[in-house]
Amino acid sequence: MTRPFPPAAAARAAPQPAPREAKRLVILGATGSIGRSCAQVIGESAGRFAVAAVAAGHDGAALALAARALGARFAAVADPDGYAELKAGLAGSAIEAAAGPEAVVEAALKPADLVVSAIVGAAGLAPTYAAVSAGRAVALANKETLVCAGDVVMAAARKTGARLLPMDSEHNAIFQALGGRDLATIVRMTITASGGPFRQWSAERIAAATRAEALAHPNWAMGPKVTIDSATMMNKGLELIEAHHLFDTPAERLGVVVHPQSIVHGLVAFADGSLIAGLASPDMRTPIAHCLGYPERIPSGVAAPDLALLAKLTFEPVDLARFPAMALATAALADGGGAPTALNGANEVAVAAFLDGRIGFGTIPQLVERTLAAMRAAGEVAAPATVAEALAIHHIARDRAAALLA
Repeated sequence: MTRPFPPAAAARAAPQPAPREAKRLVILGATGSIGRSCAQVIGESAGRFAVAAVAAGHDGAALALAARALGARFAAVADPDGYAELKAGLAGSAIEAAAGPEAVVEAALKPADLVVSAIVGAAGLAPTYAAVSAGRAVALANKETLVCAGDVVMAAARKTGARLLPMDSEHNAIFQALGGRDLATIVRMTITASGGPFRQWSAERIAAATRAEALAHPNWAMGPKVTIDSATMMNKGLELIEAHHLFDTPAERLGVVVHPQSIVHGLVAFADGSLIAGLASPDMRTPIAHCLGYPERIPSGVAAPDLALLAKLTFEPVDLARFPAMALATAALADGGGAPTALNGANEVAVAAFLDGRIGFGTIPQLVERTLAAMRAAGEVAAPATVAEALAIHHIARDRAAALLA
């Protein structure tokens, strides 16, 4: 009779799984809220990821800390004024430092399995486009890339086979709800909005809101630009434009609903009457983990919502009269061409002016509207055929908005 292996011998004889090769990452925007959340998710899965490069806009000292913490090999700061602090912070390490917009593009092109695009604003367009053009998989948290040059970027993705993974919570929820189904069966895609800090305020009170009030978001912890966009609800308009390109869906099949609990992030209605929703706690680590681990599921450090504890989830329509910024964005989407690009440029200037105390909150959409009107009258919103043309329209919009401010 054959005797069984002793436990120790059986353990030695059992086949061992091959060691997992670390997924190589590039993180553009490593010092922002998305970059910091990425670092937390990476920390939840020791040995699963290796960071090839990190990049940031201005803060060289913070970027040096991030590069060291993540074990990056290359660090690039877009603003040359941040290079001295970056270099000093990396002294004694083997991490290479570089500065300038071209250095951020260099970071985006480092050999990697996934590039996280999380640089805020149009500054993220060139490095993201470079990564897509090189056929890299990109986790997109920079909505301005598709707002400013969606047709150009998506054409490059189709040509090179680059995969775009949506990292914004709303688009990520839709991506998961779609589950690879035929887009022809989709009746409507809906993203949710918390309503921000002014959901129940009157139009007059919203127009007079202070900087501190606008930055007090009830559900999310984000950078100042995104938080102000949430307060005006411009961010929802920008997200509709992004969804139009990401999911190749016409504007009339896209919508927004206000959902103050921020548990349901996106919904997809199908031709058979089914409605599939993506639910998650209001924490960016969940969509980040989905993108970093895709197609596998990895720990995020966030618990799934407890529906019994929440008790109820509510939904309400968007009041475009009180939130005209979103109406401007949906109009720009309908117009197409360079209108979304101009919208984004003007909005960047308006938000910065509000944060600097130069204009009131109610002036943000007014300045954007006046800028778009001036550019339409001058014939400056033709569809950009290249990234360079998109950036030129964006620059014109910023200049016109600045002139109107003056």
